[in-house]
Amino acid sequence: MHHERQGDGPPLVLLHALGGSLRGWDPVVPALTARRDVIAIDLPGFGRSPRLPDGLAPTPAALAAAVGETLDAIGVQGPHVAGNSLGAWVALELARAGGACSVTAIAPAGFWSGPLRPRGRVNAQAMSRVLRPALVQALRVPAMRRRMLGGIVGRPERLTHAAAARFINDYARASGYVAVTREMRGSHLTQADEITVPVTIAWCELDRLVPPRRVPGLRAEALVLRGCGHVPMTDDPEAVAEVLLVGSRDGGRPEGQRVSSSSSTIGET
Repeated sequence: MHHERQGDGPPLVLLHALGGSLRGWDPVVPALTARRDVIAIDLPGFGRSPRLPDGLAPTPAALAAAVGETLDAIGVQGPHVAGNSLGAWVALELARAGGACSVTAIAPAGFWSGPLRPRGRVNAQAMSRVLRPALVQALRVPAMRRRMLGGIVGRPERLTHAAAARFINDYARASGYVAVTREMRGSHLTQADEITVPVTIAWCELDRLVPPRRVPGLRAEALVLRGCGHVPMTDDPEAVAEVLLVGSRDGGRPEGQRVSSSSSTIGET
C-alpha cells in the first residue's frame, strides 16, 4: 500500500475518506510533523494503492487488516490512528483487532443501525471518469465549486482550483470505489464494545452526509468541528490538526477538554 511518512514523535496513521486519497490530509500534515511521526496511507483501491486481491471482499475490516499488514511491514506497532468517514471506520476496526493505541474518528461512517439501501443503477463514478476533464475545468468557476463540492466540504469557496480538482481526480480514479461502497453500505460497525483504546469522535457541524449517532458499547469522547463539512481538512486545518494532536496524546482521550476556538465538546457517547 502506498504511504508517505514524515515528522518526529509518536506514530500517527491517517486514513482518508471514501473516494479520496492520502492527499486529503495535506492541509493538516504540516501542523502535525513537529510532534508526530505522520504516516498517511492510500487505502486499497484508492490513490496509488492497488485493490485487494480478487476474491477478498473490501469490507472495512478487510481494509483494516491490509493497513495492519502495511504497518507491520514498515515496523510500526500499535500506533495512534485517525480517519475520516470510511477511514474512521477502518481505524475503529483496526483498534478492535488490537492494532491501534487510540483512534480519532472524524465524521465516521458505519454508525448507522443496519445495512443501507443499495445505490441506484446510475454509476456516478463511471460518469465522472468520462466527464473528468470538463468537471475539472468547471471547477474554475466559484459557483460550480459550491455546487459540485458543497456536500463534501463546508466552505468550498476556500478551495483553490487545484484543491477542488483533487477531489474530482481522486474520486474518478479510485479503482476500488464501487466495491468498497457496496461493502460499506451493506454493513455497519458492530462489536464496538471490543474497542478498549481511547476513542475521540469529531462530528462536523455542516456535514450533510453523516449526522451524529451513537453506537451501543462504544466508549468515546465526542467533539464538534464548527463550520466544517464532511471532509473538514480544508475548512479548518488548524482545528482538525488540534483534534488529531489531542486525540493522539499519551494518556487517553481529551476528557472534555476544549480543543480549539472553533470546536467544542458535546459530551460522552
